[in-house]
Amino acid sequence: MLLEKKLDKTTPVPLYFQLKELIMAEIKNGTYPKDSAIPTEKELSDMFDISRTTVRQAIAEMVQEGWLYRVKSKGTFVSQPKINQDFIQKLESYNDQIRRTGRTPHTEVLDFKVIQATPEVADRLKIQPEDKVIYLQRKRYADDDPIVVLKTYLPYERCSFVMEHDFEKESLYSVLSRDNSVQVHCVKRLVEAVEATASDAEKLNMKKGKPIQFFTSVGFNAFGEPIEFSLARYRGDRSSFEVTVFTEK
Repeated sequence: MLLEKKLDKTTPVPLYFQLKELIMAEIKNGTYPKDSAIPTEKELSDMFDISRTTVRQAIAEMVQEGWLYRVKSKGTFVSQPKINQDFIQKLESYNDQIRRTGRTPHTEVLDFKVIQATPEVADRLKIQPEDKVIYLQRKRYADDDPIVVLKTYLPYERCSFVMEHDFEKESLYSVLSRDNSVQVHCVKRLVEAVEATASDAEKLNMKKGKPIQFFTSVGFNAFGEPIEFSLARYRGDRSSFEVTVFTEK
């Protein structure tokens, strides 16, 4: 319980940061479950003998990072915990990732058709700009929360068979794995932080300008040939991504 905790005023670590860490620890261990209220600014100020400005800074950062949310005239409450994903360091389906967190995944197909490759898509897939590609846009959920909108492009000449599948029920990587020439063996990913657009706000049930984790990915087959080009936009307040780094020997 927070009442049993103390801040160390002798260290150079800012008090607001110490308070933030204490509250986050209490959320993670279940003391404050989803939608429960945390102590008020005044209560926290009195509890730790710190200024309300310090408390306000800690709370503001936790709201910005998606740990807490405010309700006018009612208080500050605990948000839905972020989904910790490690897909950036392994090849695993979204459904498997979400199930490992104890939540239920499902997918909504927003668009699925054959189009002409744009110059960017053609360059990523190493095909000609006039070549046809399969365009698949999906919105993916954890329980009832929309988590990511994903746009995927595949070279039609090599992957035309995927048009026969239902990607609200099937995994794209699983379908591709049925043909060794287009099975994805490795993926190069780039991630950057961007602001949510009006489209993100509508599709992901969030506010425009809030953080989005934007992934650009290219999947390669066993021969190093690009098979898949994807653009994924994850809600920053619902997702965190884990990377394990090993030292060189």
